[in-house]
Amino acid sequence: MKREITPLSVRLLIVYRVFVVLAIALVAALAAGSLYALFRSPNSGPLFRIGSAAGKGQGGHRPDTGASAASNVFSGIGRLRIPLAGEPAAAIILSVSFPYPADDRAFAEELASRIGDFRSIAAEYFASLPRAKTINLDEEAAKTGILKRYNAMLRLGRIETLYFGDLMIVE
Repeated sequence: MKREITPLSVRLLIVYRVFVVLAIALVAALAAGSLYALFRSPNSGPLFRIGSAAGKGQGGHRPDTGASAASNVFSGIGRLRIPLAGEPAAAIILSVSFPYPADDRAFAEELASRIGDFRSIAAEYFASLPRAKTINLDEEAAKTGILKRYNAMLRLGRIETLYFGDLMIVE
């Protein structure tokens, strides 16, 4: 049986060989990476970081400060809709969040168990304000007042700062 080689079959043969070479290269790269990860020290840091290099020292690694600077943001309080004093139709809509140390599990559990208390403290604070004060609300004074009440209730840690994600007065 005689076989003819046409220009089309030569092109298909070239495409086939290219795909085979790419597949072999991919398998080799995956095998090399797996072997590297297998023999790499468990204490070693990441090879590279994706994202901003702000706050990093030489070589893309953060300088060792001796203290853990990692933190999480607690936003479990959610969005609150609080009716204003003396005005049943008017309300303030508010979301409260704050950072806490990521490695402090006991404090995180205390925060999660106190969500109802956090909500009621914020609701009591804003519900007690007269409408005139809420229109010209001093946000920093409100944060300070709520923060003092939150920290008085907590036993296993302290909250350093509060963030108001939403702060709207609806009439």
